[in-house]
Amino acid sequence: MTPPTDRKLLTPEEYRQAQDSPEFTELRRRFRSFAVPMTVAFLAWYLLYVLLSTYAHDFMSTQVFGNVNIGILLGLGQFVTTFLITQLYVRHAGRSTDPIADEMRQRLEAHEFAGSREETPRG
Repeated sequence: MTPPTDRKLLTPEEYRQAQDSPEFTELRRRFRSFAVPMTVAFLAWYLLYVLLSTYAHDFMSTQVFGNVNIGILLGLGQFVTTFLITQLYVRHAGRSTDPIADEMRQRLEAHEFAGSREETPRG
């Protein structure tokens, strides 16, 4: 990576060319294909937990062992799920999105997107 003092500033056109590139389109598609379903799944799981806590008090207070009940286990499950999703995302990013992002960053730093294709009208 080029030291910040040696970098030539990128123009808005270069950013636009990078954003309009097939690589960036693929990068967005790969990110969204992971992030959207995972976000929906986690929010549904969290909402289920909140609803059970609010409306299924008897179920949530069912003792599993000692003073540990289902509510506590499901609450701890929220933390486990958060760490699991983070781990899955790190693995997904390392395999699927980071290589494209790294290549695009190198091309941007080398100003390879400058004038790489004709300007398309935006509208």
